[in-house]
Amino acid sequence: MAFDVGGGKGGIRPAMNVTPLVDVVLVLLIIFMVVTPLMTKQMWMDVPGKADEQTEVAPPPPGALPPVVLTVTKAGAVQINREDVPRDQVVARLQRMINARPDKIVFFDAENDVPYGTAMEVMDLARGGNLTVAVVPDAVAEPAAP
Repeated sequence: MAFDVGGGKGGIRPAMNVTPLVDVVLVLLIIFMVVTPLMTKQMWMDVPGKADEQTEVAPPPPGALPPVVLTVTKAGAVQINREDVPRDQVVARLQRMINARPDKIVFFDAENDVPYGTAMEVMDLARGGNLTVAVVPDAVAEPAAP
């Protein structure tokens, strides 16, 4: 630590020497710059491979009910298992269908050109009826109408 012994009003004033502080900070900076790339963590995941197109999917067991699919078309029409349903009757119809089933799940699908807001409105209708809603991925085809 250095002292300023200048004459004048204040007398002796302590003045901190910052050179050792800068040296220590630079050494720490270099250490962290060297160690940081070594600290990257690797995560290994076992991801299932793509199913071959030639692989056949096992048919559903006999007597299995087809899934309930709620669909929104490009025109904004709402369909349940490919049957047009007015929006004000969607919840009641879905609840009747789900009450007769053991799985209690409604699958939601929207065509590619449906606006996001329209799709969310229909999904909120189903959720408003206390139904469990699952979103159908793009690669899954809809079931055939019963």
